[in-house]
Amino acid sequence: MTRLILRRLASSVAVLWLVTLLVFVATLLLPGDPARAILGQQATPERIAALTEQLGLDQPVWQRYLDWLGGVLTGDLGTSTATQGAVGELLADRIPASLVLLVAAAVLSTAAGLLLGTWSALRRGRAADHAVSWLSLVVAALPEFVIGVTLVVVLSTTVFPVLPSVTLTRPGEPVWTDATQLVLPILTLSLVVTPYITRMMRATMSEVLDSGYVEMARLKGLPERIVLTRHALPHAIGPVAQVVALQLAWLAGGVVVVEFLFRYPGIGQALIDAVNNRDVEVVQAITLLIAGVYVVVNLVADVVGILVDPKQRTEVAS
Repeated sequence: MTRLILRRLASSVAVLWLVTLLVFVATLLLPGDPARAILGQQATPERIAALTEQLGLDQPVWQRYLDWLGGVLTGDLGTSTATQGAVGELLADRIPASLVLLVAAAVLSTAAGLLLGTWSALRRGRAADHAVSWLSLVVAALPEFVIGVTLVVVLSTTVFPVLPSVTLTRPGEPVWTDATQLVLPILTLSLVVTPYITRMMRATMSEVLDSGYVEMARLKGLPERIVLTRHALPHAIGPVAQVVALQLAWLAGGVVVVEFLFRYPGIGQALIDAVNNRDVEVVQAITLLIAGVYVVVNLVADVVGILVDPKQRTEVAS
């Protein structure tokens, strides 16, 4: 088990290194000149050249990459070219705000998906099963911005105007001081992810319920609750954990669209502002942060899948 985790950890570190390389190269391909974007179109060539030298943009590409990578490893994310402030300070308030959305949406969507999938599998072929399957299919086909706009129309503007449609917070005030403005972003993210978890859980649980060990447990006279929790769920959670990980990792990227839609002051909104301002350092930091969340979530899912699935534990032991 320890060797497997160490191997997965080593591969995760290698993936993150490749991500740093790709992110750095991708930011080099962004159109425009950062110095001119900061100073404006009326800036003189002398001022542009001075700012280019100040930002280190006149150095070789490999030197700039090594300097940036060294700063990342030491916790220095660089200086924002737009605000001339430290990137870490710029993201200090935005990262907790995004984490609130991600954690709340992850907990809500995972719990709802597992419960709905299990409930649907226990009622295979009935009207409730068909209703859950069709509803999850319809919701899964909708992009996140369509779901968000629909929720705004239903719950904020036209039908039931009970929730704020955008996030309004004073500078320096935590966004969670007014919990009502968190409802629509969290609900949007949850509705995007829940259908996939529900459908995978329903398919896996249906297969497990037809297995021989579940049938043997029932023949022994065990209560259905014991059969479900001790014999069916452990075998069903393992494969579903991978799907849950992929969907939760998607949240780290999908939060960009949702935060822009609801004007939420998180890393997603900061990323869009940085791209518009040609703020390369901020783009690099946020992209690397999202990639890190993706890698860590998948690593945790692999470990959880091994711990809860007896088949995978047997394969690792052998």
